[in-house]
Amino acid sequence: MSTQRRTALASVVAAAVLIALKLASGLASGSLGLVSEALHSGTDLVAALLTLYAVGYAARPADVGHPYGHGKAEHLAALAEAGFLALVSIAVAALAVARLTGGVEQQVEPPSWIFAVLALVIAIDVSRTVVSYRAARRFASAAFFSSALHFGSDLVGTLAVLVGLLLASAGWPAGDSFAAVFVAVLVLLAAARLMRRNVDVLMDRAPAAAQEAARSAIDALEPPVDLRRLRLRQAGGRHFVDAVIGISPGAVVGQGHAAADAVEAAIERALPGSDVVVHVEPLADSVAVGERALAAALAVPQVREVHNVSVLQVDGRTELSLHLRLPGALPLEEAHGVATAVERAIAAAIPEIDAVQTHLEPLAPEGAGSRPGDVRADEELVHRIVREATGHPPRELRFLHTDQGLVAFVTLELAPDTPLAEAHGLASKVEAGIRRERVGVAEVIVHTEP
Repeated sequence: MSTQRRTALASVVAAAVLIALKLASGLASGSLGLVSEALHSGTDLVAALLTLYAVGYAARPADVGHPYGHGKAEHLAALAEAGFLALVSIAVAALAVARLTGGVEQQVEPPSWIFAVLALVIAIDVSRTVVSYRAARRFASAAFFSSALHFGSDLVGTLAVLVGLLLASAGWPAGDSFAAVFVAVLVLLAAARLMRRNVDVLMDRAPAAAQEAARSAIDALEPPVDLRRLRLRQAGGRHFVDAVIGISPGAVVGQGHAAADAVEAAIERALPGSDVVVHVEPLADSVAVGERALAAALAVPQVREVHNVSVLQVDGRTELSLHLRLPGALPLEEAHGVATAVERAIAAAIPEIDAVQTHLEPLAPEGAGSRPGDVRADEELVHRIVREATGHPPRELRFLHTDQGLVAFVTLELAPDTPLAEAHGLASKVEAGIRRERVGVAEVIVHTEP
């Protein structure tokens, strides 16, 4: 037999002995306080029996139907104990009030041997309270802790009954009824605490202190870990922890596994005996996310231009911001509708985005353009610059007059195997040469083709 079951069995025997002692003494002396204590011990007998069952059932290993184990059996037992305590205490309080108001008459004449019985009862209460409390600390058991609390309240109640009987012996019989009311109130308060504590566990209320300890342990890791979610629940004295962490999308499987191991070890140090599950997710790749967001935004009707796309990581959340350019004459209500459509399109296309912020801007007014008159000098200038840079004339050259000034469109013909970096350099060289030698040109647009 396990240590837990031996401790629970001893509590059952002690509760049965106390019921017999208190009930016999109460009936013999007419003490309502002792009778109420006998009823109180009756609930303790039920509590001890429930604890005996609970610790045996809760110790069963996890199975297919109970993958988290059977630890919550202890909390169900403790909740049932609290219910019994509350009902009996209300009944005792009602009887005591009836005696105090004259509704029930009963003489209290405690014989001297009653006090010897109370001394034995107090000794038993002290011993079983200490034993149950030590078992609760050793095994982190809610059932044993609730039993220790019950036995402690029994001890206080017995002391109150002792005072009441001393007052009755001194000629004030109401002292016994007041002691009974005191015991009932004491039991009700204990039952309320038990109910609240065990309902919190059964409803998977997050243990705040444990959650803070786990989060602090993870935050202290080196190298740092991006904690995206942390959830805790407890049952049977154990904590069950679910954590989601993010790592670089370029990390290999081994690196992700090492990060998960580090998180598990940190939580184990903070909350010994915990059952920890760590899920690893890749952090959002800003470049890839930005490109997908740009494509999703441009697919929305009326969106003419998108720029300043930014992806940020804020407290484990991925947020995206972008600027939208829409026709300047568009009413604000319609513009807001377009922005909302863009945000929804991005959210649908990129589920890992947690929030999208849009900034609205008007499109610049379109300027009128016209073909210039005599531009032979400008054409000769551009042909010379292009030959010097590429060795042959441009494939296409076109000029346009706009409100801002002269705009030159130049197409360069390059070898198909020309590296992109070299092609870009030649285009930049041509553009710089035209701007340098053709003062007043408003814009130079150079396009490269194989």
